[in-house]
Amino acid sequence: MNTILSIQNVSKQYQIRSSQSAYLSLRDQLTQFKNPFKKQAKETFYALNDVSFNVQAGESVAIVGKNGAGKSTLLKILSRITPPTTGRIGLNGRIASLLEVGTGFHPELTGRENVYLNGSILGMKRREIDAKFDDIVGFSGTEKFLNTPLKHFSSGMQLRLAFSVAAFLEPEILVIDEVLAVGDAEFQKKCINKVQEVNDSGRTILFVSHNMAILPTLCSRGILLEKGQIKLDDQINTVIDHYNAPIQENDSSELINKEHFGSKNEFIHFSMRNAKNEIVNQFNHNQEIDVKINMCVPEFSQGMELSISLYDKFKRRVFTINEPLKAFKLKEDKTIELKLSLEKEFITPGRYSWLMCINHPGVANYDLKNDIYSFQINDVGSKFAAYDGLEYGNVWPRYTISQL
Repeated sequence: MNTILSIQNVSKQYQIRSSQSAYLSLRDQLTQFKNPFKKQAKETFYALNDVSFNVQAGESVAIVGKNGAGKSTLLKILSRITPPTTGRIGLNGRIASLLEVGTGFHPELTGRENVYLNGSILGMKRREIDAKFDDIVGFSGTEKFLNTPLKHFSSGMQLRLAFSVAAFLEPEILVIDEVLAVGDAEFQKKCINKVQEVNDSGRTILFVSHNMAILPTLCSRGILLEKGQIKLDDQINTVIDHYNAPIQENDSSELINKEHFGSKNEFIHFSMRNAKNEIVNQFNHNQEIDVKINMCVPEFSQGMELSISLYDKFKRRVFTINEPLKAFKLKEDKTIELKLSLEKEFITPGRYSWLMCINHPGVANYDLKNDIYSFQINDVGSKFAAYDGLEYGNVWPRYTISQL
């Protein structure tokens, strides 16, 4: 494949200036006014620091990172909005940028006039706009309002029209920065399909978004930026895993009961583990989840149960599992160690927590752990991406429980 974009040792440096005194009296302010050349403290800040990578023709690359990582600065440099402090950019084709939807629109002009105005700003010639005008308007769904001043459009209609104009550009390289969250769900789906169509046509896409759900469907490669430097350049799912890993690092994915003396019914140990048997609090939706539970049951009776409930971020119960303890064998030290395995693609992406209880229904709760072990299910592109939670009351967990 041919290299269409080359970024070599690109850095972007800014000078942050601040007065040496954070709070000044009126006299100090007047003194400073008389002496405008008074020395100020300077701090050097690198929005990008020695960034290098190549993009091949037809590739779709996601630029991933937290706010302030340097993503938008990189795209602005590629779009020639701002120059790099050091480094070199090599382009082998026409580049078009969609960094802010609606740039170049005028509220006093009609929708029709704004299509031509915005198209011209984005680099389209009049004959190109004429040829694509019907497609642009049809895509935006604003046919009835074309001759109405833009100031009378709703904000959603303005965004839809702006994206539609940009969507019909035909550059070799398309740079997109967080613009697919426009309009309603139906229009967002049209936007995503349009970007996929652009990529399928063999054009190159650089894409920035915080929506991890759509990145695997649009991009095959990811670049993770952290504090202005490339942290990882790999397949998109690998990059998403690294991006999500630090989230909620302090969540409790393990419980160790250090006050256990073996004299009462209680939980001893709880942990959540991945396929590598690592204790984690982050899972992709397409990974199986293993929950290891160790409990002490010295006061065992026939009717006792282990109750396990899963709650979502809104504290709604997703499911409950009740397992009679008589189905398991007590060890010599009166303990039972179990592994609960949940099938992959069962739990939809989101935040969850557990409730664990050793109980005898209608008699007693021996040990109740409520709203604990918070963990995250990450969406890496799936049929679950369009849903926020499960269909409560109409689902039964796909799980197995085995004794260790």
